[in-house]
Amino acid sequence: MSHTLYSASIQRVQRSELAVPGSNPDFFEKALKSGADFIFLDLEDAVAPDDKLRARKNIIEAINDLDWQGHGVTLSVRINGLDTQYMVRDVVDLVEQCGAKINTLLIPKVGVYADIYMVEAMLNQLEMQQGLTHKIGIEALIETALGMANVEDIARQGAAGRLEALHFGVADYAASNRARTTNIGGLNPDYPGDQWHFAISRMTVACRAFGLRAIDGPFGDIKDPEGFNLAAKRAAALGCEGKWAIHPSQISLANEVFTPPPAEIDKAKRILVALQEAAAQGKGAAALDGRLIDAASEKMANNIVRTAEAIAAKIK
Repeated sequence: MSHTLYSASIQRVQRSELAVPGSNPDFFEKALKSGADFIFLDLEDAVAPDDKLRARKNIIEAINDLDWQGHGVTLSVRINGLDTQYMVRDVVDLVEQCGAKINTLLIPKVGVYADIYMVEAMLNQLEMQQGLTHKIGIEALIETALGMANVEDIARQGAAGRLEALHFGVADYAASNRARTTNIGGLNPDYPGDQWHFAISRMTVACRAFGLRAIDGPFGDIKDPEGFNLAAKRAAALGCEGKWAIHPSQISLANEVFTPPPAEIDKAKRILVALQEAAAQGKGAAALDGRLIDAASEKMANNIVRTAEAIAAKIK
């Protein structure tokens, strides 16, 4: 093991991440009771320019009026991009008016680490100004060619501060790369395989190297639960620990995929027991169900058990 190690950032259960437009306040209370682990109230792409200011007010009122924490929800707000006229007041108004109730801010279209640094510097000053003891985390969307080209540097430098997670924004990423597709997150029949495999894998590796959570983005066809399920399983296989839901019907699908099944948990626990017994006999490896298990098996099993324990603690 390398002497250079980056410990994991704050751990959160983030199997399902429901996106809720700030311009549709009727959706807020429904989202609260939806069963999603993580909800982000959106000020960016889901809100038309003429509705930006009203959406910000709606979100601040909803954060203050509804009991998000009491429903076990991790609450985030996706602010507008750093290249817009709205972003500064998004951050200032949110922190000044409801900062103590926000878990994270989600920054869209992050291209370089400086984008993270700008928001972090604002949060540092605003939290001091407001006397907040609660520290607001940062999550970032990797959804441009520039962001993916710099993803390792963004993860490495960001992890030293408030950055907790990276999300893969497939639609803008496809547009940025001029990919010949109009699907959001679906497979392209003209491509022999999963065209998003490399991008998700690269982002996930950057996250795991520097102690961040890796979250897969949206799947656009809400009438295709099988397609969503397959996309979620591919992301989970690559190391993501959750996926966006752009419709309430996708929440239970994401929760199911990113929750280790009982048989998998049982096997992981049996691996740990078998290796403990082998260690007591002075052995570094063992056989279980006709297969060799060793120290690497123990690490994989521990990942499963810890995930299951965190989910169980959340849904008590």
